[in-house]
Amino acid sequence: MLSRGSIDKRSARRSFERAATAYDQAAVLQREIADRMLERLECVRLDPRVILDLGTGTGYAIEALRRRFRKAHILAVDFAIAMLHRARHRGSWLNRPRCVCADVEALPIADATVDLVFSNATLQWCNDLPNTFGELLRVLRPGGLLMFTTFGPDTLRELREAWATVDGHTHVSPFADMHDIGDALMRARFADPVMEAERLTVTYRGLADLMWDLKVLGAGNATTGRPRGLTGRRRLARVEHAYEGHRRDGRLPASYEVVYGHAWAPQSLAVPGGVAVPVSAIRRRERA
Repeated sequence: MLSRGSIDKRSARRSFERAATAYDQAAVLQREIADRMLERLECVRLDPRVILDLGTGTGYAIEALRRRFRKAHILAVDFAIAMLHRARHRGSWLNRPRCVCADVEALPIADATVDLVFSNATLQWCNDLPNTFGELLRVLRPGGLLMFTTFGPDTLRELREAWATVDGHTHVSPFADMHDIGDALMRARFADPVMEAERLTVTYRGLADLMWDLKVLGAGNATTGRPRGLTGRRRLARVEHAYEGHRRDGRLPASYEVVYGHAWAPQSLAVPGGVAVPVSAIRRRERA
């Protein structure tokens, strides 16, 4: 099941609001993943009029998207206003992005108005991924493209294992399996989904550096089942001791399972009886 209902959205939003000022100096992995997704976009034949940068953060990908698609209008969406304050200055003064503060699970965007949805490291903050894919299909024009990255269940496994030696609480956000994500795309009626995954490792001098990075990135524990009290020094020392078992060549690793996906909004959808009708007709019928 991908409808987990386990992310406390208010807590996550507060974390990203606080993180906005220092986010760019710590977001090395996020920039690397965005660059790799942009490289994949070079192989796609698409001439979008409207691009939705979903979960734009500080807008790192906006300038590259603008250079790649010079005639496109870019709509930047994020649920943290402080992030959007930085994203709105991206691009040239003649072609700034339009910024909208909204939750990706309930987009204030009209049906069939977007040609490309570009989403980097955002979908893991959704509680109901099937519903989110339904929203993205709704806003895409027929033939439009969804391209995204998110994180798989092996992400931060060392940290999860270290905390498991101390207590039974949730200390790391849950991440969906790549195959489940692909299945959700199919159920949402996206066409030709393609899923890939790769493992990346970031190394640190110590656990404190990793925890600092997660805090600065706004990527700390935002699960509804997280412990609410302060973490005592003794318990944190036990976590650090357990994590030390992963040290290699003098560094502590933090593993990330990066999931890449893309899928197309179909030109038409099959209805009961095997008759194919235009997507726009399906949407008009659903609103009736």
